[in-house]
Amino acid sequence: MTKGGTKSVLIACEYSGVVRRAFEAIGWDAYSCDILPSEDNSPKHLMCDVRDPIKMYQWDLMIAHPPCTYLCSSGLHWNKTRPERAFLTERSLEFVRELMNAPIPRIAIENPIGCISSRIRKPEQIIQPWQFGHGETKATCLWLKGLPPLVPTDIVEGRESRIHMMPPGPNRWKERSRTYTGIGNAMAAQWGNL
Repeated sequence: MTKGGTKSVLIACEYSGVVRRAFEAIGWDAYSCDILPSEDNSPKHLMCDVRDPIKMYQWDLMIAHPPCTYLCSSGLHWNKTRPERAFLTERSLEFVRELMNAPIPRIAIENPIGCISSRIRKPEQIIQPWQFGHGETKATCLWLKGLPPLVPTDIVEGRESRIHMMPPGPNRWKERSRTYTGIGNAMAAQWGNL
């Protein structure tokens, strides 16, 4: 969606707008895309299957957050007792492969530690929120194409596992998948100047 020399970024599988807003703040033509509506009601949110805008437009960069329910280590143990989950893991891995192979010059795929590492390839980097100004732990893998690893911007003490310890509830999955603002800002500041 590059317009008049402005660089374009697609934030795939993002409903919060955290990363989109970070890129908008530095002047990029930034769009988020998810099958869920955006939390901030932005007109720059595409509510559809992300594969559609990948095919329809030319993007300079994509940062993708594929759903981790059937990919992350914390959920994979259920595949042994619930065969339908194993099938959904295979479909999720195929979706990740499609994102990794998208015709976009620079791509970052973000996901927790899980089977992408063993079934597709190891990540280029594992980051933590405490490296970007948030006093929490949440190991997050980055698979990168045409992008350098992120450099920590604000290492903080007082690290806790708030995300892991969240009590059950209807919005737990949403809160657990939300990108930290410090990480979104680092992505924009460091990858937005390439």
